[in-house]
Amino acid sequence: MVISQTPLRISLAGGGSDLAEFYKEGMGQVISTAIDKYIFVIVKERFDDKIILNYSSKEIVDDVSQIKHELIREAMIMTGIKSGVEISTLADIPSEGSGLGSSSSLVVGLLNAMYMYKGEQVTAERLAQEACDIEITRCGRPIGKQDQYIAAFGGLRVFSFHPDERVTSEHVELSARTHWQFGNNLMLFYTYRTRNSAEILTEQKSETKQKRKIVEAMLPLVTRIREALLAGRFDEVGYAMHEGWMLKRKMASRISDSEIDEVYDRALRAGALGGKIAGAGGGGFLLLYVPPMHQERVRSTLSNLYELTFLPERDGSKVIFNLRRYRVK
Repeated sequence: MVISQTPLRISLAGGGSDLAEFYKEGMGQVISTAIDKYIFVIVKERFDDKIILNYSSKEIVDDVSQIKHELIREAMIMTGIKSGVEISTLADIPSEGSGLGSSSSLVVGLLNAMYMYKGEQVTAERLAQEACDIEITRCGRPIGKQDQYIAAFGGLRVFSFHPDERVTSEHVELSARTHWQFGNNLMLFYTYRTRNSAEILTEQKSETKQKRKIVEAMLPLVTRIREALLAGRFDEVGYAMHEGWMLKRKMASRISDSEIDEVYDRALRAGALGGKIAGAGGGGFLLLYVPPMHQERVRSTLSNLYELTFLPERDGSKVIFNLRRYRVK
């Protein structure tokens, strides 16, 4: 049996520039941090040749080609696991439409667990590259690359997306205490609204050329946030997030609406300095930057929403249990 633990993430700035439609014409860049909420993948050998999958549904099949869950199917094909296995997935948050990168964390965690199940340890770079291949190329999902990379690498990082498909990573070096202090200024609230991120991202991708200048205006915020974090000027991060959200709302029609705007405005009046809907927008989690002195007032103002407490996570995807007794089929 092998168990992998893969973090979810929050993106602070630069989202949208990790789409090929943008970085193919000029480098994209994002700043993201992993958080201490996870996707767990359990891979266990069976005594027979069946394939059993346990997620929000249950599948029992005889051949990989019969698997309905496309991400698990493609991960099995990529790693060469063909039969005699039971795979279970567990998540700390709603599995669909959260905006915290859960699908990409799932793929990275699947690959990590499956390779270790076969006795092979692979790099974070390879996990991220192959997860992108599965989601973007093989499954045709209209998403970018940032989620797979932060899930694999962990920590607080700036990722740069180059026209030749290279992705370079810079670890933003904060002490553990400073990283915690910054994370303590962030709040997440579940809006009780899920959304189909593919629909929003498909519209955003189709509009990328026409709205390229909006994404380009977001890019300086990545450097601004990075420098503010290194200098300990945390409140500046909140103001930069607000500017980024004002820009992002213009990228597609369903990123925000009157209900989301009203909740966000209430949070600002209660003391939040900035924020955004996590991920593609339209629902899921609302991320806010709130100085500690105002957090109780924001919490009270948004009492109709569910608060998810969290802290930044320094590690990326990792295997937390590894007991292989038998030869893999």
